[in-house]
Amino acid sequence: MNRKGLYFVIALALGGVGAAHAQDSATQSYDGRWYIAPTVGGYYNDTDRNTNSRQVYYGLGFGRFINSYTSLDVFFDRTKRTIDGGNSQRWSNNNVGVAARFYYGDWNAWRPYALVGVMGSYHSNPADKAWAPAAEIGGGVSKTVTDSTDFRVEAGYRYDWDDKSQPSKNGYGDWFLGFSIVSRFGEPAAAPAPAPVAPVAPDCSKQFRNGVNLCDNKCPDLPEGTIVGPDGCPQKVVIDLRGVNFKFDRPKKGETDIKKALAEPTADSVAILDQAVDTLQRYPQVKVTVAGYTDSVGKDAYNQDLSERRASIVFKYLTAHGITADRLVGPIGHGKNDPIGSNDTDAGRAQNRRTELQVQQ
Repeated sequence: MNRKGLYFVIALALGGVGAAHAQDSATQSYDGRWYIAPTVGGYYNDTDRNTNSRQVYYGLGFGRFINSYTSLDVFFDRTKRTIDGGNSQRWSNNNVGVAARFYYGDWNAWRPYALVGVMGSYHSNPADKAWAPAAEIGGGVSKTVTDSTDFRVEAGYRYDWDDKSQPSKNGYGDWFLGFSIVSRFGEPAAAPAPAPVAPVAPDCSKQFRNGVNLCDNKCPDLPEGTIVGPDGCPQKVVIDLRGVNFKFDRPKKGETDIKKALAEPTADSVAILDQAVDTLQRYPQVKVTVAGYTDSVGKDAYNQDLSERRASIVFKYLTAHGITADRLVGPIGHGKNDPIGSNDTDAGRAQNRRTELQVQQ
C-alpha cells in the first residue's frame, strides 16, 4: 500500500467512526477511570522486509474512556525481526504512539470497535538507527469481565515509513493481531441514584379536610370536624357578643324586630351581631349554642321565659342572615343565672341582659 492510499484509509476511518458516534456519544454512562493495557501479539510482516514473515510483539498501553464510545491510549510496543539469509542479524522496532478506539453497543456486551493510531517507530539494525513515522488502522472486539477489567482482541494494518533500514526499500506494511487485558485503577464510580418519583399531585378540585382544600391544608391529618383556620390547622374560635344588650323586659312576647328590643345605641349592637354572622360564615364547621340571660329583677319563672325569648330572637337573626339552624344549638334560656355584672347597680344589671354565642370546641 502506498502512502497516499494509507492517508486516504486513515482519513476515511476517522471520518466514519466520528460520524457514527456523534449522534449518540452522550446516551450511555461510562467508566472514566484510567487504565493500563498490557498487550501481546504477532506480526505478519511485509515481504519487502526480507525477514521471517511472522514475529511476536509485546507492549503496554495507558489510557481512559473519554465518553461511552471512545477511548484514547498512549502506548509502547516492541518487536525483533531476523534478517533473511541465515546470518542471524536482527533489526528491532520500538513504537511509541497514540491510538483511538471507537466502540459500538452496550458497555457490558461484546463491543466491536474501530482502531486508528499514529506513532513514531525507532528502527535499530546493523545499517542504521533512526526514527520514522508510522500509522495503523484496524478493528477489534472488547468485553467487560469485571468492574475493573476488560478483555480485548484486535487486528489491523500498520504502515511504517522506514526508508533507512534497507536503502532500496521505502516503507513497509505489516498485518498484526493483538490481545490485551485492560485494568482500571481505583474504585468504580457509584451507580447514579434513581430519579426521584414525582409525587402525585392531589386533585385540588375535590379533596378537602375540615372544609379546607388539601392543596392549602397544612394539617391534613386532623380528625374531620376539628375547628381549623384557613390553613387547615387548629384554631380556637371566639364569638364575642359583649355589647349586645337588651332593654329592660324586652323583647316582649311575640316581638320579632330585634332592633326594637336592643339597648341603645342599637346600631352598635347590630354591627356586633353582623360580625358574628361573618365569623360563622368564615368557619362553616363551627357550631354555637345560643343562650339568653336576664338580670335579677323579677320572678325566676318570668326571667327564665324572658331569657329564652332573648336567645330565640338572636337565633332567628342568625338564620335570617344565612346561618343554617343545624349549626345552632338552642335557643336556651338561663334566666338570671351566671351574671357577668353586679345586679346591685344599673350598669351591672344592663350587662346581664344579654345573649351569648358559646362555641362548641
